[in-house]
Amino acid sequence: MHWTKKQVSILAIVAITSFMGTFLISSINIALPAIERSMGLNAISLSWVVTSFLLATAMFLLPVGRWGDLTGIRRLFKWGVVIFTVSSLLCGLADSGGWLIGLRFIQGIGAAFTSTTGPAILVSTFPPQHRGRVLGMSVSAVYLGLAFGPFAGGFITQYLSWRAIFFMASGLGVVTTAIAFIFLGNDEPTRNDATRLNLKGTFFYMIGLVALVYGSSNIPSTMGWLLMLGGAISLVVFWIIESHSAMPVIDTKLFVKNRLFAFSNLAALINYSATFAIVFLMSLYLQKIMGLSPRDAGTILIAQPIVMAIFSPIAGRFSDRIEPRYLATAGMTMCTIGLAALAFLSTSTPIWFIVIILLWVGFGFALFSSPNMNTIMSSVSKTQYGLASGTAATMRVIGQIVSMTIATLYFAGFMGSQPIEIVPNHLFVSAVRYGFVTFSLISFLGIYFSYNRGKMDRS
Repeated sequence: MHWTKKQVSILAIVAITSFMGTFLISSINIALPAIERSMGLNAISLSWVVTSFLLATAMFLLPVGRWGDLTGIRRLFKWGVVIFTVSSLLCGLADSGGWLIGLRFIQGIGAAFTSTTGPAILVSTFPPQHRGRVLGMSVSAVYLGLAFGPFAGGFITQYLSWRAIFFMASGLGVVTTAIAFIFLGNDEPTRNDATRLNLKGTFFYMIGLVALVYGSSNIPSTMGWLLMLGGAISLVVFWIIESHSAMPVIDTKLFVKNRLFAFSNLAALINYSATFAIVFLMSLYLQKIMGLSPRDAGTILIAQPIVMAIFSPIAGRFSDRIEPRYLATAGMTMCTIGLAALAFLSTSTPIWFIVIILLWVGFGFALFSSPNMNTIMSSVSKTQYGLASGTAATMRVIGQIVSMTIATLYFAGFMGSQPIEIVPNHLFVSAVRYGFVTFSLISFLGIYFSYNRGKMDRS
């Protein structure tokens, strides 16, 4: 195996941005109790510090993926790094919860630009026989960010401030921006037909997502249910428009006629829906119920992403040699078992039990993620890499939103608008346990889609 200097540079740039986004997500999760005290937020508002970032990312992933296919993925990648860097700095300077949530939304837009174009840049740079390996390395960088984030976030929050996390992310973004503009290069000339992009469908897609997510935070009020209904209708309208468009944002035929692509994306959606809120819930659980400091809670939460980071490249490499669905299905099954075990948490659960389950789930996620991404990117033609990458990233982020929405619903049902720190421990634990029961049932459904996707055509 021999990679050129350009290939190595591009892999490094994509990996750094992958690390940067997840580092910020995981470090902010551990800092949430400090943000709650600093900004005077309740449980629902606190969840929006995470959800606003995910919502913006989900809204822009698909349009950006298609836009990148038409105008150039490298250019959009550079824009994303700049947006992410500037908004990170402003988040650190925010003086109210409303401003922080709004700036996190802008930060999510920047993340959408980089996360949807990064894998597309990799698969267009490396030969097919190395895709699983380089995608595994990129995924490993994602998990290194998840692994380093809780410990670093807890340490920084305890000894400096939660604002320093955003300042660090901004500083890393400045370095990444410079590297990207120097080494990434320019796109090959493309057809200038971006104006033919179906903006009508995009409008319904974005409105639908906003209505669904915001409506879920207002349940059980009538307005909340109406917003969710309107959001669901908007997404149906979006699908109908895309199905009849000559230049769609998403090629619906891929989901209707390409079983491998459709089931792999559904498996990703289900997996992230079931697993993303683990760190959010466990961060609050360890600090509220176990009485741990942000630093100590972050140290425990390292267990899951460390295993992900170690085994994702290995799983990606194996997926170049054996059928990926076997690895992915085994990983999904392990995640299901681990989530079911977390449903037995109580006010007296030993720390060693939590660590073992986090290690187990981390290994399962590593087995699932890289082989699944390899399957998605290998199931489309070269001209659809941006679309496939954007679709996969959208499934991931929508899954993360679903996961946070489920957690928020249980918080609202058990705790109402009270700050988490004054909620009785037994109510908080009940909300967490019901959440993990729901997540394990969702993950069990994903086993079906993962196994029945069909075989990957390596040609």
